Amino acid sequence: MSDYIKEMRRLIGTQPLMVAGATVLCINERKELLLQYRSDADIWGLPGGVMEYGESLEETAGRELHEETGLLAGELQFIRILSGPEECHTYPNGDQIYGITAVYLARTTTGTLKITRESRELRYFPLDDLPSPLVPKARRIVNELSPEWM
Repeated sequence: MSDYIKEMRRLIGTQPLMVAGATVLCINERKELLLQYRSDADIWGLPGGVMEYGESLEETAGRELHEETGLLAGELQFIRILSGPEECHTYPNGDQIYGITAVYLARTTTGTLKITRESRELRYFPLDDLPSPLVPKARRIVNELSPEWM
């Protein structure tokens, strides 16, 4: 959790907070999608996270990808913004958020996959054979992918 979010939580408690962030679809040469098995929720999801104060959404996407996977993105292609009622979430500790998430596509990366404190496993999956359980937001994003993005 960013220092900014921690400070806001100190001030407002668990009340709803708008949070901007980014997620990255990493597609390898076999058209497989990189997923991480999240250590905080015991579920598969996409690399991504919350914007730090002063960052652009694209910088957030690149930083989060690197922090969570060890990979550096080549060119990031903006896909869409996720917002709306399905982005409202209450965490087990009671914190409520309304997420506004930028989705980016990375067709090329450099580096080596590295497990971090946020991941138990990192693996590429065929788009038609994704694992379960999978974060509902990740499933929505994949289901809405346009063929030309691949």
